[in-house]
Amino acid sequence: MSRGKFRWNGWDLLTKLADVPQEVAHWAKEKTATFMYESAQLDHIDGIRLPKEAVAELRARLKATSTEPALMMNPKIDSALINRIRSATAYHNRNNVTRTHAYLNMYCRNPQLHWSLLAHMVSRNGGWNMTDLKGELLPYLLSSSQREHVFDFLERANALIFHDAYPQLLLYEASLKAGRPLFHYLRHFNVSTFMQPVWEQFWQRRDSALLTMALIINEQNYIETRVVQHPVYRETVLDKIFFSAQSLLQLNQVILPYLDMGKLRLSGLVLENFSRLEERIEVGKKLYAILFGIPVVADGAIRFASDIHHTGSRADYWPHLFAPIRHAPPVPRGQLKEWLDGCSLRSGAAPLYSPRLADVWKDHAFDSAESGDWYQSSKQEESLAYLTSVEPPFSFEMTHEYCFGLNKIELAVLAGDLLQ
Repeated sequence: MSRGKFRWNGWDLLTKLADVPQEVAHWAKEKTATFMYESAQLDHIDGIRLPKEAVAELRARLKATSTEPALMMNPKIDSALINRIRSATAYHNRNNVTRTHAYLNMYCRNPQLHWSLLAHMVSRNGGWNMTDLKGELLPYLLSSSQREHVFDFLERANALIFHDAYPQLLLYEASLKAGRPLFHYLRHFNVSTFMQPVWEQFWQRRDSALLTMALIINEQNYIETRVVQHPVYRETVLDKIFFSAQSLLQLNQVILPYLDMGKLRLSGLVLENFSRLEERIEVGKKLYAILFGIPVVADGAIRFASDIHHTGSRADYWPHLFAPIRHAPPVPRGQLKEWLDGCSLRSGAAPLYSPRLADVWKDHAFDSAESGDWYQSSKQEESLAYLTSVEPPFSFEMTHEYCFGLNKIELAVLAGDLLQ
């Protein structure tokens, strides 16, 4: 196969597989089994519902918020609470692993905070993407500087969302302890004015779905100018040719591992265009619908999250394919052999190296978040338009989609310097 003529898309892989009928037959069999499995869940699937009156109430609260005068603080009480929350946030914001654990612990203490479990699962994906950059395959495709740029991009987005969202979650816990809402303190953490009426309404209605969707809207808007549209990340990551191959690098796959009848499965979605705010929000809503609208996924994801400690290694969920330590030294180009047979290792192949985060990336000091509030009154209707009921997609199983992507990465590695 000529390296210069090699084009990486689904047709190339299918063309290659067409030369090996038994592989095609195996793939078709697995896809059929997946379809039957998804069909069997139909009677149990329920969408995430948002009452229209709740959205109308939030609209009225947002209009009122913009005219409310600033509340006076009691320095003795407020400074202690604010300092505790800031300290706890900084402590847990050291790296992807500490953030991911903090999200799960928050959900376990407050299961009404659905967003915290969703954030935990998505944050696991962030850690896996980070360690992939130092793992078995991607170092063959990306230069050292490219991998550093992608890590900085992933780390900044991950850390910023935690920096904004975790104080909100802690303030909710403080409100529970105080027996009264304390959400007027949100402004002292530079949280968007969009969120105060959302939390105040949640305090009264305990509508987990509306709060979750509002947090999805808020956090994606929060990173829009600070990361996605930031000129440094546009220049070093998003506008670079190698990021146009995000599907090859699997940066656009969000997987939600879950346990069903003792078997680990992967659900999730593919994000086609990370640069589009609307798509990130809608994919976030769909992931929420998968995680909380499909009982087998909801129950199995909680079991997985509780049983499997997050390390950043993909061996956390697939130890049959990945290992957190190298079983053999890296092989020079020209001596590489195929590792994979579908979702399994070929006979004699060593597990793919997928390191723990702490073993390959040092903690990065958190640089202060850029100032500014994304929410303006002119964006009220645009923001509220996302607050709609959402159905889980029929096709939620990602196991073979993930294997398909992993095989594409392997083929790219074997073909040569695609992205160098």
